[in-house]
Amino acid sequence: MKVILLEDVKSLGKKGEIVNVNDGYARNFILPKKLGLEANNKNLNDLKLQKSNEAKIAKEQLEAAQELGKNIEAGSVKLAIKTGEGGKTFGSVSSKEIAAAVKEQMGYEIDKKKIQLKEAIKTLGTHEVPVKLHAKVTAKLKVIVTEA
Repeated sequence: MKVILLEDVKSLGKKGEIVNVNDGYARNFILPKKLGLEANNKNLNDLKLQKSNEAKIAKEQLEAAQELGKNIEAGSVKLAIKTGEGGKTFGSVSSKEIAAAVKEQMGYEIDKKKIQLKEAIKTLGTHEVPVKLHAKVTAKLKVIVTEA
């Protein structure tokens, strides 16, 4: 019997795949536990429509991330930290502060977890910080750190 999987099933397949299983396995395990549907014409057509809809949504998300990436790379964010004698800094600039500054200065809501800062910025000057907006889109944000 051919079955369309609704969830990932260990040692059988991933969600959305069409697999061939024994009739008893399908009737007694997969169908009662709602892990899959019988692969008839209606269900196959529904699967095709669902996959095309998911592809359309993924494409729209990618385009939106690319647009946001262009806007982020075009602008810059200014932050100020306290400094002592000889230009020595007190404290540092973290991804949380960068995310807050982007929201305040540029108007974009960026999650601090998407800002890929290896370690906090502890020096004055201009720094390029990568921001992962999508699996395929990473933008470079210009962060300008000045004296307070």
